[in-house]
Amino acid sequence: MTPAKPGGRLRQWKEPIRRYERHLSAAAMVVGYAVDNFTFGRVDHPGAHLVFSAYLTVAVVSIAVAHWIQGRKDRAAAAATELPVDGAPAAPDSEPQPERRFRLSVWLPAVTQFALGGLWSGFLVFYSRSAVLAASWPFLLLLLAFLIGNEVFRRYHSRLVFVSLLLFFAFYSYAVFVVPVFTRSIGQITFLASGASAIVAYYFFLRLLWVLDRRRYRQSRWRLIGGAVAITAAMNAFYFLRVLPPLPLALSDVGIYHAIRHTGATYQVQEESEPWMVRFGFARPVMHVAPDEKLALYSAVFAPIRMSTQITHRWQWWDSRSKHWQTLSKVSFVISGGREHGYRGYSLKSGLRAGDWRVNIDSADGRLIGRLVFNVVPVATPVQTMPKTLQ
Repeated sequence: MTPAKPGGRLRQWKEPIRRYERHLSAAAMVVGYAVDNFTFGRVDHPGAHLVFSAYLTVAVVSIAVAHWIQGRKDRAAAAATELPVDGAPAAPDSEPQPERRFRLSVWLPAVTQFALGGLWSGFLVFYSRSAVLAASWPFLLLLLAFLIGNEVFRRYHSRLVFVSLLLFFAFYSYAVFVVPVFTRSIGQITFLASGASAIVAYYFFLRLLWVLDRRRYRQSRWRLIGGAVAITAAMNAFYFLRVLPPLPLALSDVGIYHAIRHTGATYQVQEESEPWMVRFGFARPVMHVAPDEKLALYSAVFAPIRMSTQITHRWQWWDSRSKHWQTLSKVSFVISGGREHGYRGYSLKSGLRAGDWRVNIDSADGRLIGRLVFNVVPVATPVQTMPKTLQ
């Protein structure tokens, strides 16, 4: 019997891993996102911010250490090529380091990739919860591209400019929803403060790179700064074009009803019988409205604890002649944060015309929190409705 070669069993395991590495990586990314979607709770829970802080710390440390090691390797390689006048090898400016000390540089890009992947996954969870696809799809698509690109372009994680700009985008994306949690406010000033916080964090990161290896930092300085300026401009464009989701606000529930009454801690509503396609979101609701009848738009909007802000129900009707949505009424009211399933409120609308309607639920700074689209069909007499209790 021929004895097994040393390491043969290990090679048997490595070969399929190498062969299916990309498939395993994609599967791990999908599983990681699914796990994050269940484990990340509310945006104002300390646990979520501890996780984000840990990912950011790991990313900063791994990038900085890799930058320092690569600088030492560059200096060692430069010293090895220099010869004195007599032809003898030049003495390096520091003691020679064994090659194994630089093996850490092989693993550090993987550590950076892991940390950034965790950040993109968490960002996608929170931003998608707060986003309306019709308005925020460009930013969500960008986050998804970063999540996938973090796996596809793994070999670039050893490049200083590439990972540093990814880190700055992570700083910015995180500041956008963590600053409002602490200031308990949203709006243009809060958003600009979020950007300033990200820029300050990036400044100290660049100072760290400068301290660890000035020569290598100088070679990339203007690309590091120019890339950060481009990211800042893009984030501001997303915000002022109202593409950026309105974090930390999120729509928890929305519905259109024939009548509504607030009793204690519950809301009593009257709803039409709906087919299963409407209940599962495959079709829009159809409301049969009698003359002089009102409809009620109910919404529950989550906000962090101790935050007070204003939201607006914007009732719009589709004008088929002019081919655009006409705003026929607006109802604004103040909501308070802290309730697990969102602050509840409603608005009423009478004089409903036949055709397509939608109600936009907007934040105080005009960004879209949620939207409900439905169709109104006039009838001669009120239709039969069913009672429903909203907790």
